[in-house]
Amino acid sequence: MRNLIFDIDGTLLDSVDLHAEAWAEAFREFGITVPPGEVRTQIGKGGDQLMPVFVPKERLEREGETIEQFRSRLFTDKYLPKVRPFPGVRALFERLKAEGHVLALASSGKADEVERYQEIAGIRDLVDVATNSDEAERSKPHPDIFEAALKRLGHPHRGQAVVIGDSPYDAEAARKAGLPAIGVLCGGFPEAQLGEAGCIAIYRDPQDLLDGYDRSPLRRGLP
Repeated sequence: MRNLIFDIDGTLLDSVDLHAEAWAEAFREFGITVPPGEVRTQIGKGGDQLMPVFVPKERLEREGETIEQFRSRLFTDKYLPKVRPFPGVRALFERLKAEGHVLALASSGKADEVERYQEIAGIRDLVDVATNSDEAERSKPHPDIFEAALKRLGHPHRGQAVVIGDSPYDAEAARKAGLPAIGVLCGGFPEAQLGEAGCIAIYRDPQDLLDGYDRSPLRRGLP
């Protein structure tokens, strides 16, 4: 039995482009022009780490919270209804539960967003632990959200927990929390970038991880 900590956006749900578009639209509303493609490279971070890349410090201190609140409402109202799960998510979680794994979600989203994500992915009944931004002072690539998940899981021993995520920020945060990370490519980050960030194995998407489960580190054991 292992504790498997899943990122959500770009890992279980096809939402990265939608988040990038929402951020770009929110920035435009405040007179900041940033192409969605540039924002996309930062998706995987929370707003506290993403906004400083594009918003000057003085303005961030003055309007950061307002921009984030606008973006959150915009995403919920306009973009969230378009989010869909990647192939194989429900089947993967069913297999992992059957194998005796404990399943956790670690997201930079707000609590209500994480609840909605579980509904969209069709995995609410299979998730043992779900953390959200309220439980992390700093978002990825800081380790706070994974440390919060470990706390909720009862602080399992090293080697008994692993992160599955789509971004180098997931892998970096996992490493800082002392956890190995498995990467998936469905979030759009290059395989080389995930490898450089420290992923011990890389799969195309949840379906590919399910198909290769018997040969994966989840079945064979972690380094």
